[in-house]
Amino acid sequence: MPERVNRRQVIRGIGAAGIAGLAGCTGDGNGDGNGNGDGDGGGDGEDGGGDGSDGGDDGSTPTATMTEAMTESMGRDIQVGILMGVTGALAELGPPIRNAAELAADYMDEESDTFAIDYQFEDTATDPNTGISGAESLINAGYPAIAGALSSSVTLQVARQQAVPNGTVLCSPASTSPEITGLDDNDYLYRTTPTDALQGQVMVDIGMDRLDASATSIIALNNDYGQGLAEAYANAWEDGGGTVQAQVSYEKGQSSYTSQVTEALADEPDLLMIVGYPENGQQIFRDFYAEYSQDFCDIIVPDGLQSKDLPGDVGNSMRNVWGTAPSSVGPSRDTFDSLYQDEYDSDPSDSPFTAQSFDAVAVLALANAAAGKNDGEAIRDEMHNVANEGGTEVTADNIAEGLEMAANGEEINYQGAAGAVEFDDAGDIAVASYQLYRYQEGGFEVLEQVEPSS
Repeated sequence: MPERVNRRQVIRGIGAAGIAGLAGCTGDGNGDGNGNGDGDGGGDGEDGGGDGSDGGDDGSTPTATMTEAMTESMGRDIQVGILMGVTGALAELGPPIRNAAELAADYMDEESDTFAIDYQFEDTATDPNTGISGAESLINAGYPAIAGALSSSVTLQVARQQAVPNGTVLCSPASTSPEITGLDDNDYLYRTTPTDALQGQVMVDIGMDRLDASATSIIALNNDYGQGLAEAYANAWEDGGGTVQAQVSYEKGQSSYTSQVTEALADEPDLLMIVGYPENGQQIFRDFYAEYSQDFCDIIVPDGLQSKDLPGDVGNSMRNVWGTAPSSVGPSRDTFDSLYQDEYDSDPSDSPFTAQSFDAVAVLALANAAAGKNDGEAIRDEMHNVANEGGTEVTADNIAEGLEMAANGEEINYQGAAGAVEFDDAGDIAVASYQLYRYQEGGFEVLEQVEPSS
């Protein structure tokens, strides 16, 4: 489990020791001079020194309150767990999202002279049980807030089994299932990506208006993400006056999906919608192109199947495949792109949810700074305060100052890489836009930004 110790943590430890020593050296003998507190050198920022000398009446000796304030001015650790699937079904999409999360933590750590960002990563393997175990490890290690998970199925189970019962804030950059909105989470669950209730409508708008389709069929992964988006899309399609000819589910890890493809296309729909991840999507597309040409029908896919490697893996240009994904057009986007490119020598726009991942870690850190301690309930109570409208605008460019402003009780408004991070009462992003992309030989091309029609 990677944990980082940086120079500022060491310097702050030395500084805290120095202050405690100063209290002892200047004491008048009425105190013990060496402190009897239980400071841990990082933690909640309030116990980093002892209670030391009881001071004198002439004001020449730092009191316990003064020592504590001086120690706190040296800063403290802000603790953020990172829980994401980088193996399993998200082995292709997960690593760049993790990279963006760790980039946010490292960047804030380097930029701030006041705070150190302490993070630990756990891999969910895109499996709810593994995710629950990973969350338990982070919570037991003292992390009061977690960026993750990615898969909606994992996020829902982690929230139910670990985060909410233990008073730990969970902020997902990629879980889009509409089921998350209605979860009884005591306000501990947030996400920096929009609900698929919106994406379903966007996909319908594109299918009907741009692709001139009136009949559709659906092939969807049998999990919370796949079934949630399939239902949102089907309902919006029928509300728009169209016909849903077939709604077919599939299990991950099958060697062939020919029967599902044949069932979905039996009545020759104008548009086929496919939900899943690249791991299984590759085989679905191979089976499609083995039996049908690109001219048979248009296909539309969501963010989970956005991968520049997909045409090469499938062995087809896939030019009849269109897609949607949450946009990343926030005020911090240019800075994020530059940081990511410099750190990883790759373009973050090649993968979905990277900007949302940067934002998830950033907003958790800001809420932690505002809370004044590594405490889940206190962080939860600051999530809306540091993100929603009002106060000084904070972006990636001035996030170190943002941490200090939040810690000083000043009102701030974080403007992220993905967009304006504004949470509604359910912890969902209140406003969202999407990109329309199209596959082609060697990858995909983003065509334009689109907004949900309702």
